[in-house]
Amino acid sequence: MPALPVVALFGPTAVGKTAVAVALAARLREQGEDPVAVSADALQLYAGLELLTGAATPAERAQLEHRLLGVLPLTARATAGDYARRAHAEIDALIAAGRRPLVVGGTGLYLRAALAGLDLRPPPAPEIRAAHAARLDAIGASALHAELAARDPAAAAAVAPTDGRRITRALEALDAGAAAPGGDQLWTRETRHPTLLVALTMERAALHARIDARVDAMLAAGVQDEVRAAVAAGASASTRQALGFEALLCGDVEATKRATRRYARRQLTWLRKLPDTLVLDVTGRAPDAVTEAIVAALRAAAPRRA
Repeated sequence: MPALPVVALFGPTAVGKTAVAVALAARLREQGEDPVAVSADALQLYAGLELLTGAATPAERAQLEHRLLGVLPLTARATAGDYARRAHAEIDALIAAGRRPLVVGGTGLYLRAALAGLDLRPPPAPEIRAAHAARLDAIGASALHAELAARDPAAAAAVAPTDGRRITRALEALDAGAAAPGGDQLWTRETRHPTLLVALTMERAALHARIDARVDAMLAAGVQDEVRAAVAAGASASTRQALGFEALLCGDVEATKRATRRYARRQLTWLRKLPDTLVLDVTGRAPDAVTEAIVAALRAAAPRRA
């Protein structure tokens, strides 16, 4: 019997990926399947940032089993390569057991890491890494981002101007004579298993309203206490890269909303460039309605399975 294709749900923050995954899982179970969600989010790997990262709630996890949520302590520093090994093991085991993986996330690099082979470059020479770290401390992420934009515009477009770690990694790669991670390298048609890639989009004003509402709900649920507790627990530099972490630590709610809206725009720009993708505008649509389009696409693809 051929393996069930992976379904990958990608979209900007607050677009409703988890709700669609839960609805899709219910629909697939009606057809006799046993789906499992696998998170493709860089920060949801860490336990203790569930509110900030928008991880599936306990109620959502009761409706759909989720893997790779909260599997690392806040003090850890995981790489995309670390994640890829975990995700490949989870997906392979699910397929071997006859269960359909639903890969759900909004981090482009981690989506590729879950679904395809990842081009893992060797680390740069220690002196190169130390030099860029010193420059990051001295002149800040924005100045380094401007330098990256001058040297490799595509790589700069794929990383936030505030993400000092990824900016320095891109500059390190360029100094070593390699292509900086980003641009077309964030995706490949060569997935490890047959995959239906579903990109969820939303009209911009509606998405911005959802983002603002999500941040307000996070505040009401105690996200600032969550961030302060993470600092007290010794949160690593990796975990402090979570969107809104530093701003909420300073009590700057509006900065959190602005940064989230900017990040969502970059996510939308990236997903619209993906080839061979089922793009679904979910503006004003209930998760069940979105699910029907995905089920129809799976049904149409079924005869082509090897």
